[in-house]
Amino acid sequence: MNAFFTELAKKLAERWVGLLAVPGLLFVGVAWAGARLGWAHALDLAMLRAQVTALGTEQGKLTVSAQILTAVWLLLASCGIGLVVQALTAPVRALWLGQWPRGLHGLRDRLTRARTNRWNAHVETRRALQRAHPAAERTPAQQAAIDTAADRANRVALAPPARPTWMGDRVAAVEQVAQNRYSLDLAFAWPRLWLVLPDAVRADISAAHGQFAATVVTFAWAIPYAVLTVWWWPAAVVALTVALTGWTRARSALAELTDLTEAALDLHGRTLATSLGTSPPESTGPLSQDEGRAVTRQTRKGR
Repeated sequence: MNAFFTELAKKLAERWVGLLAVPGLLFVGVAWAGARLGWAHALDLAMLRAQVTALGTEQGKLTVSAQILTAVWLLLASCGIGLVVQALTAPVRALWLGQWPRGLHGLRDRLTRARTNRWNAHVETRRALQRAHPAAERTPAQQAAIDTAADRANRVALAPPARPTWMGDRVAAVEQVAQNRYSLDLAFAWPRLWLVLPDAVRADISAAHGQFAATVVTFAWAIPYAVLTVWWWPAAVVALTVALTGWTRARSALAELTDLTEAALDLHGRTLATSLGTSPPESTGPLSQDEGRAVTRQTRKGR
């Protein structure tokens, strides 16, 4: 399913090249101001006004053709930095989803183990409370304590952690739920399921993925601003603000995306089974594990 998300993200990103020019133009303006002010006069508004006035005077003395060339150069620079940011979205997405390069596998494994230990501790607390307070005799306060322990585990991951990041585990949890609940290999079944989903469901999932992809772009803009910090320290504040905005929105967007994906599987998994002929057309309800295994055999084709 990760491969599907990656391909969908590429298609969505292709439509954003024009949108990247506007924030690119803003960055060029900030970079120019930062280079002029430097660290020593980082917040000197009087100096900035003088520099802007001088620039306007210089531009006014240019010929029309020179002014056009300047505008073209500015547009190209804006689009150029926008394309650089677009290229940075792939590593940002890979970092968030826990798809780290070989050189980071040691750190990846340590973080995954730490997340697993936290998750196991919360799950064991919940189970201990359930054993100590049988359902038939449980008070509302005892049930609330059990729910709190379950919520703490779910905040770490919705299934046994398999990635070093929260976002990575949100995606992995959908695949684990499909395997554990339906015996379905979602990596092979998802492209087929996508084709039989109702248009409204596909539109909702695509919109949710578009929101997540947009947050990746937002976060990626923090990188050039962080580089600009070398010349102008206030850029660090901008970079931190942009990064936090992108990251917090990404968590919300990815949660919605994975919830919709899991819901689509719950509600329309049988549509896939009947379309493949592994379940009778008159069957209803969620897939059984036997049906899920049959769909997996059909979609994997022995691979």
